[in-house]
Amino acid sequence: MSDAASAPAPRPVRTLRDLPAPPGEWPVIGHLLRVDPTKVHRSLEDWGRRLGMPYRLQLGPTPAVVLDDVELFHRIARERPQRWIRNGRILPVSREMGLDGLFSVEGDEWVVQRRLIMQSLNASHFRGFFPTLHEVTRRLHRRWHRAAERGQTLEMGDELMRYTVDVTSALSFGEDPNTIEREGNRIQQHLAAVFPMLMKRVLLPWPVWHWVKTPADRRLERDLAAVHAYVGEVVERARARRRDAPREPGEPPRHVLEAMLDACDAPGSDFTEAMVRANVLTLLLAGEDTTAHSLAWTLPFLAAEPARQTRLHERAVSLLGDAPVAASLEALRELDEFEALATEATRLRPVVAFLIVDAIGDERVGDLDVPAGTRLIFLMRPQATNPAHFHDPQAFRPERWAGAGPAGAHEPRAHNQFGAGPRVCPGRHLASVEMRMVLSMLLRHFEVGLACDPASIEEVCAFTVMPSRMPVRLRLRADAPAPH
Repeated sequence: MSDAASAPAPRPVRTLRDLPAPPGEWPVIGHLLRVDPTKVHRSLEDWGRRLGMPYRLQLGPTPAVVLDDVELFHRIARERPQRWIRNGRILPVSREMGLDGLFSVEGDEWVVQRRLIMQSLNASHFRGFFPTLHEVTRRLHRRWHRAAERGQTLEMGDELMRYTVDVTSALSFGEDPNTIEREGNRIQQHLAAVFPMLMKRVLLPWPVWHWVKTPADRRLERDLAAVHAYVGEVVERARARRRDAPREPGEPPRHVLEAMLDACDAPGSDFTEAMVRANVLTLLLAGEDTTAHSLAWTLPFLAAEPARQTRLHERAVSLLGDAPVAASLEALRELDEFEALATEATRLRPVVAFLIVDAIGDERVGDLDVPAGTRLIFLMRPQATNPAHFHDPQAFRPERWAGAGPAGAHEPRAHNQFGAGPRVCPGRHLASVEMRMVLSMLLRHFEVGLACDPASIEEVCAFTVMPSRMPVRLRLRADAPAPH
């Protein structure tokens, strides 16, 4: 028999209307009334379990396809931005809010900004920044040590966002707001309000806030005014430092903002002052939310396993000794199992629950014809908890990321913690360092206990997925040295 005769017949091509869809589709608005922006990821996952994947969704005038296919995800990630762009609502909504930095722009503008940000966040630059990172982590240790001595309950979502705001600001802008110790600094609260409203507006097919402003819209205006005022001050202070303490000829920029100002001021540059400010805000928001939430989601898993905490405490003691935190970049390289805690936690509780892209032209996705303008929504958790991709997929097994996992399936490409393709997260190296620093410090000095029923902690989709609460009590270990 010939190869042609033995080959399986190709699957017939399907159209969007051949796909199942959730009930309750209305004319004009489609399924919008069935989508709660704060729980949208859960709704999408629930429909996927009931209908199977892929399925169709109608978001106002925009048709969407919801998928969980790992190979298609990576193929489309590689084809961005030539054939696919982010959710088409992101750029206009972000631009209106002054957030049109690297995260939201497309095309040539993205190419220019991406090169600059990637160069500035290159892992090789961390050696010069490490002393600042070390001091910010020690500051967090001192705060938690005092709380443990007093028996205080800490809301760890807020605690970790204080830390990531300080780290991101120091690395990216050359200044430290010290939100960990300065209780009166409210920039963190203003920043925290922005992403939830961005999420809500991106999901709406029409800018209804142009015609009817809710109390939440008016609060957002106040928060954005405060954040943009802060960003303006940061930029002006960086310009003053650059003018008053110029670099030596050939000396590289001292931080990301200085690199952006160099590009902005270069003769004939297309990099504008507006781009500088938009990227300052983008770095603040992206650097704050994703790492803080990843660390926060690790805590319930640790609290549920005291024996694991004890083992990791002993490991941290062997690596850190009496030092309050990891003392060098070389020491960080020995902390794989601490980063693995957050990697595994975010496999089960993904901070980025889905990736949305729009087709620039007509496409074929598997056996599906996808017209131009169709929205694809890739769900992260179904990929990462599929038994075909990970053995015992619902179990918390950090050792699977540290080379000592259970036998069986292990497909790292199914857990896309930082995205994939050309638009992979430029801050992933910094996030890795922060996770190692914080979790090794935490387990060296403290026992972790939740101060609530874990079932009461809900997932809140606010662009990134954050815990609704994370009250934690820290108990000092008997061998924990005092801060100094």
